[in-house]
Amino acid sequence: MASPLDVGTVTEALKEHYKPLRVQNMVYKDNPLLAMMPKYTKFGGENMPIPLIYSNPQRRSATFATGQSNTSTSALKQFVLTRVKDYGFASITGESIKATERDSDAFLRYATMEIDGALHSLTRSLAVAMYGDGSGSIGTLSVDPGTGTTYTLTNAENITNFEVGMEVVFADSTGDALRAGGSRTITAIDRDAGTFTAAAANSALDAADDIFQEGDYVSASDRLKVSGLEAWCPTSAPGATTFFGVNRTADVTRLGGNRFDGSALPIEEALIGGAARVAREGGSPDHCFVDFATFSNLEKALGSKVVYSEAKARDVDIGFSAISLRGPRGTIQIVPDQNCQPNTAWMLQMDTWSLNTLGEAPMFLDLDNNRMLRESAADAYEVRLGYYGNVACNAPGYNCRVAL
Repeated sequence: MASPLDVGTVTEALKEHYKPLRVQNMVYKDNPLLAMMPKYTKFGGENMPIPLIYSNPQRRSATFATGQSNTSTSALKQFVLTRVKDYGFASITGESIKATERDSDAFLRYATMEIDGALHSLTRSLAVAMYGDGSGSIGTLSVDPGTGTTYTLTNAENITNFEVGMEVVFADSTGDALRAGGSRTITAIDRDAGTFTAAAANSALDAADDIFQEGDYVSASDRLKVSGLEAWCPTSAPGATTFFGVNRTADVTRLGGNRFDGSALPIEEALIGGAARVAREGGSPDHCFVDFATFSNLEKALGSKVVYSEAKARDVDIGFSAISLRGPRGTIQIVPDQNCQPNTAWMLQMDTWSLNTLGEAPMFLDLDNNRMLRESAADAYEVRLGYYGNVACNAPGYNCRVAL
């Protein structure tokens, strides 16, 4: 008679199965920005200062006495980066363990299916947030759904951010309180139409409302997600509201990035215009991230002039298809990413960016060396995943948000 499969045996098998390289490959293979952004995994302490000199001393003049009497000094700001947290969970019932105790491989296949799914969901949460403003918004409504249960997105390309079973909540904007009515469970998705169906209507909604996965947004003052590209280089010039302790109005470009409106230009001209804006400010953009529809349109526009290349990830042996475009400071690799906002191109100098975390992102939360934990209120065992960290940029002025 075969001996029972105990949880300890399963835990050891899962530890062996999820080696760091395998996890990295799972995390990075479909998320170019996440794969290519430099990583720092020792973000300990309470915060991390990110100093930035945005103006040199101006004690100069063609007249000696005038230059000498000038009291100008270097102008410096310091972003004080703090961490945010994000979690994912997988649950395996006790019955599933018992039902497969005579075939440990069968159980492990089921367990890894659940864990792989949780890892993928958490990874997508991070990868999408790395493009965002920290609010957690994953789309907006194009029309007031009224008493209907079909919710239509302003841009159908954002449908990749939604999944069946997801609980979503709504707010008038990322600066307002949540709408009344609570969360809605997504029961069906039409990815061609850019719509999802919920289990119930919510008559408190309006057109242009922002949509969030439940728990990612509480109020305008709380940024629970990582502060991604849109936070460091916002759509419009930043105002006096402090960002990681910095009022960016002293120099909205060097402290808040470049903005280039290429919406009225052919796509290749818009990208070159954004690259030129960065070059003017002293930056050397080397990568540009776009959504797949934009990438396809660029391919069509370039026609026989298109030059393909491979953009390599930094931490694992993974590459991504790219188009090489000659910019004012050298070759720029245009990389498609399903997580990128529609009609937006991010012209980046990658060495100015970093994903700073306390440990890997994501990782198994197993400080007690137990990857599977008995659930206290259910006949099931739980695997916990998470990460602690944030995105930082040490030279926002070397990067540009291009509107297409």
